[in-house]
Amino acid sequence: MLIIGSIVLRVDDIAAQTAFWTQALDYVVRDPHDDDFVVLVSRTGAGPNVSLDTMRSERILPPRIHLDLYAQDQAAEVARLRALGAAEVQWDGRPDDADYVILEDPEGNRFCVVDSAEWDGWARRSDTVTG
Repeated sequence: MLIIGSIVLRVDDIAAQTAFWTQALDYVVRDPHDDDFVVLVSRTGAGPNVSLDTMRSERILPPRIHLDLYAQDQAAEVARLRALGAAEVQWDGRPDDADYVILEDPEGNRFCVVDSAEWDGWARRSDTVTG
């Protein structure tokens, strides 16, 4: 059986990105850590780790992979993340009735904030199928 242990984001300024993502996700830095690689873990132990790696990589748009962050109060979370330095991304392909807002962190790593208030998105984590 496999599980997602860590999602790795390539970053330039590891200190600034550590500050952004720890505040955005309410994660903490797992010790020990290096100057070029940091593992962030959930305070509650729920969810995968997010790792920050300073290895250079080319930014490709649209990204082939991104984070979907579920929010019970999407507007409040988008405002909070924008206050932390995230920027909203406009996309012509976004449907008018989309339940997500596209953001990017201060270095341009994109992620979505999904409105989960209308459905029980939180329960999906515990409804995994094994076998």
